[in-house]
Amino acid sequence: MAAFDDVPAIAQIFAAVAAALHVVIFVMESLLWSKPAVWQRFGVATAADADVVRPMAFNQGFYNLFLAVGIVVGLIVGGAAGDAIVVFACLSIVGAAVVLATGGSKYFRAAFTQGITPLIALVLAAVL
Repeated sequence: MAAFDDVPAIAQIFAAVAAALHVVIFVMESLLWSKPAVWQRFGVATAADADVVRPMAFNQGFYNLFLAVGIVVGLIVGGAAGDAIVVFACLSIVGAAVVLATGGSKYFRAAFTQGITPLIALVLAAVL
């Protein structure tokens, strides 16, 4: 795989967009979960269910944040070490999207949204 600092900026942009999306997901899951519009977006039907799921959502939000931070740090560090961090974080996000998709068709849109930009970044880094 080509190094991220050796490929066109477009691959870096897709990786950065993936990071930004995962920061937004962190904010929703970990900071704004108590808002009905947020937990309903994640398919939670009632406030009581949202309260039960809240600790898991909070934790999951931080996973998303850490993956986003990995991409940002990797892009800043650059070189082989930075590239390895970006690739690992992007692969982790794509893997999580695949796992999400195995939950059934109601999760396909979320899995696609989560996984497409890091997948594009990886493909561009590999072929350009």
